Amino acid sequence: MKVVILPALSDNYMYLLIDEQTNTAAIVDPVDPEKVVKAVDEQKVQLTTVLTTHHHWDHAGGNEDLVKKVSDLKVCGGDDRIGALNHKVKHGDRINVGSLDVTCLFTPCHTSGHICYFVQSKDKSEAPCVFTGDTLFVAGCGRFFEGTAEQMHTALGKILGDLPDNTNVYCGHEYTVNNLKFAAHVEPDNDAVRGKMIWAQSMRKRNETTVPSTISEEKRFNPFMRVGEASVQEFAGKSDPISTMAYIRHEKDGFKA
Repeated sequence: MKVVILPALSDNYMYLLIDEQTNTAAIVDPVDPEKVVKAVDEQKVQLTTVLTTHHHWDHAGGNEDLVKKVSDLKVCGGDDRIGALNHKVKHGDRINVGSLDVTCLFTPCHTSGHICYFVQSKDKSEAPCVFTGDTLFVAGCGRFFEGTAEQMHTALGKILGDLPDNTNVYCGHEYTVNNLKFAAHVEPDNDAVRGKMIWAQSMRKRNETTVPSTISEEKRFNPFMRVGEASVQEFAGKSDPISTMAYIRHEKDGFKA
């Protein structure tokens, strides 16, 4: 499997997922259809599928234009508010992109219909990947626009947290440096946060992306995946993961990096 990272708007990421065995491809959150079509031409692949994580304009806003530019697209998503949707999915549904196996993971909270897409190759020596939209970011998570702390805890701690540790995480935005500043605020003695920050700042100075991370990494430096840790609960003044999740999300909403 090959993932081509396509930056869009000011800080969004679209992803062209390619099955190199069949030269077929899917596009994740194609907000900039012209850029998508150009990438498809450059990669010499057949685009068959749109994987939409959620209905927000900066993720789904290009769907209706893209289906006019590319015929016979299967447009997947978990929310009827998604433009050009013709293949509604739910938790556990499977989609094939060539020989790649895509499992739909229902992760409501940022929006009530949010879906993450977990991708595995038939070649088991190849690391899997997951496209997390605005549920899981590098060192952060999405705002709780349409959900609760309990839902985000389930999404991060159980659904995504149970994926293989070597799963590559491709998120919806380049928020890494600011997220790590908040992570350092929560856990000032966390060496994993410190090390990732040095790396991320170096990457951004060269205008390079900080994606993907891995599930294993996120468990070490992402405070929202560490709400069961004593150090994060101590920061929040709480003794359970869900109230800790609610507290640190509220803190992050008003945090000035």
